[in-house]
Amino acid sequence: MLKKIGDQEGQGSQEKLGEAGTSILDGGEDFPFLSMFPRQTSPPSGSHSTSLPMPEMQGAHSANVVIVNSTDPSFLELTAIETHNKSASSGISDSDLATVTHNATLLHKIPVMKRRAFPPTSVQEMTNSLIRNYAAYHSMRPRWSSPRDRELLAVKAQIENAPIVRHDDQLHAPAFRNISKFKRSYQLMERTLKVFVYRDGNKPVFHQPILKGIYSSEGWFMKLMEGSKRFVVRDPRRAHLFYMPFSSRHLQFAVYVRGSHNRTTLRAYLRKYVDSIAAKYPFWNRTDGSDHFLVACHDWAPYETRHVMDRSFRALCNADLANAFKLGKDVSLPETYVRSAREPQRDLGGRPADQRPTLAFYAGNMHGYLRPFLLQHWENRDPDMKIFGPMPRGVQSKMTYIEHMKSSKFCVCPRGYEVNSPRIVEALFYECVPVIISDGYVPPFFEVLDWEAFAVFVPERDIPRLKEILTAISEEKYRALQAGVRRVQQHFLWHSVPVKYDLFHMTLHSIWYNRVLNVRPR
Repeated sequence: MLKKIGDQEGQGSQEKLGEAGTSILDGGEDFPFLSMFPRQTSPPSGSHSTSLPMPEMQGAHSANVVIVNSTDPSFLELTAIETHNKSASSGISDSDLATVTHNATLLHKIPVMKRRAFPPTSVQEMTNSLIRNYAAYHSMRPRWSSPRDRELLAVKAQIENAPIVRHDDQLHAPAFRNISKFKRSYQLMERTLKVFVYRDGNKPVFHQPILKGIYSSEGWFMKLMEGSKRFVVRDPRRAHLFYMPFSSRHLQFAVYVRGSHNRTTLRAYLRKYVDSIAAKYPFWNRTDGSDHFLVACHDWAPYETRHVMDRSFRALCNADLANAFKLGKDVSLPETYVRSAREPQRDLGGRPADQRPTLAFYAGNMHGYLRPFLLQHWENRDPDMKIFGPMPRGVQSKMTYIEHMKSSKFCVCPRGYEVNSPRIVEALFYECVPVIISDGYVPPFFEVLDWEAFAVFVPERDIPRLKEILTAISEEKYRALQAGVRRVQQHFLWHSVPVKYDLFHMTLHSIWYNRVLNVRPR
């Protein structure tokens, strides 16, 4: 049986669970290039499973194994539909900042920044890799053909021959790699895409979204995807994509044994799930899961899904090239800190470019190796660089933090324990140009957005030159960057009812886009 989810808050204070560096807005919670050709693996089967206890998948029965071995695809799919229907689940002033106490060693000892196993990768290098991977990588050849594959091949041709778009009132053209292809792809997604959502799996790991906190992106997507009448279909034969609706945060809470330092149980739990749907339905086995997708924001998600869901499209907050993130297949999911499930857009906006007196701002916990290095070089060193450690807890500190973001030209977004940080989206919310310092991090929606049109990237090794780099940006360039921030903000917002080009649709589009560009005919 799963562990009961009891006292979830504050668990991270006793054991580092590998979470990303949290924002100051976390309210004191202590949450904490590889080849594009995945290793060939055989279809999942029960013989590959571990003996991890797991709730019985709803409606699973031994006859399904015989169905999977059938050679008649139409019979396979019809039987699977009946099975699925039967198994449906029931339902801050500067003085305040200066008073913050820090680890005394920061003041007297220069921290040694440990080397990353993966070298820094510039935006241009990542772009080149993305282009190469789209040209070279294809998903597994399906074991039998489907009309959906032919539809996607036709869609791919239409995207490649998209009519030229020179201006669009709703979109900021400079922020896109190719606005013509993006707009055509988005239109075709709205018109064509159908998603089948597996109802298998028990709560809380499945079908129970978390809508607050730094991992809320996976929860909001789950909630909106499962409730979508536009994209979701009950007949899996109509689906271009198959969604596996699990929460990586709930998986950690429910399965991980605190203090064990053993995460293999989480991977084994997902292996059991994949074995179950592979035995119960034919769709996973048709492509080894390469038309399936998942959305996960916990730092451990790359590990949990590796080998188990390697061929599937993975939307991950921890989009780390050094951790098997695959450009052109995987999608970088924005890590959004949602403080109110009822008001996910609270406190948006900021001052115009000419009313931001501070050059750069950062305040936060000393998670990981990079942030102590940042403070050593810039804390209390320059009046233009407001770089601080953790702020005191409380509402006033949060409001002061927000005010500093709203009145700073640049908001420094260093990596924490992992490459991702909610500060990037916070900076966009408060119309502050994000300065991303995280080698090997793939920013959100990299396949369609040109991040250098609204953000600044600084290699970790160049932290000592941070002010030099920022002051070298001309006023004209800065105003263009901030204008880009304001225009792309819409793509990073959750809405209770999804709206065009919002975060739900952008996430789904990037998954759809990679699916189309990776489609392979029988």
